[in-house]
Amino acid sequence: MKEVTGIIDHRILLNFRVDPEVMQRNLPPEFTPKLVKGYAIGGICQVSLSAMRPKGMPAFVGGKSHNAAHRIAVQSSQGEGVFVTRRDTDSRLNAMAGGRMFPGVYAKADFDVAVSGEHYSVNISNAEQKLMAISGEVSETIREDSVFDSTEEVSTFFQGGNIGWSARPNSSEYDAIELVTQNWRMDPMTVEGPFSAFFSDPENFPPGSVSFDSAMIMRGIRHSWVYRDQLCDVCG
Repeated sequence: MKEVTGIIDHRILLNFRVDPEVMQRNLPPEFTPKLVKGYAIGGICQVSLSAMRPKGMPAFVGGKSHNAAHRIAVQSSQGEGVFVTRRDTDSRLNAMAGGRMFPGVYAKADFDVAVSGEHYSVNISNAEQKLMAISGEVSETIREDSVFDSTEEVSTFFQGGNIGWSARPNSSEYDAIELVTQNWRMDPMTVEGPFSAFFSDPENFPPGSVSFDSAMIMRGIRHSWVYRDQLCDVCG
């Protein structure tokens, strides 16, 4: 399966700014952090999808799911994008098919997603720990202390890095998936209690090396996820 298509009901980006030397230690050597004002950018992308199906199939056969990816904005010999350290889903099908029928391994997790007007609440956990938490509302302006100067700047940053690499199981190569959208719009969010288990782990990120930067949201986006064979081996 090379391409799946559907609708992004919402896509929340929870962004953290990180000391670049610390971030490099959390990346394979084939990748380097993509910097903004001297900071590396990492975070969680929580995406709720509907009408998902292989390209060419009618929409009524599509399914829904909540998913999340821990990501680091990177540069490589193949261009810019994000390196995905882990993926989680509430879909048994995604967990079974990921890494087999379609690239990217997914772990099964519990998602508590609540949407009320402009307010979004997301809590993700598995049997071992809480993975992500966020509660917030769509806003008009980005946080004043963000490394990004405007909504347009952060939107351009992520639109230009729409390829996600992840390690293939038992392999030295990497899968690559490109997000292709029919429309692109990001809005800032004002959030409370943003939490990421990965970026809060002091073994990966010592105290003082990471801080919350900003949150953004995309809504009602028609899109495709495309498997890019030519981008699989960044080592070459």
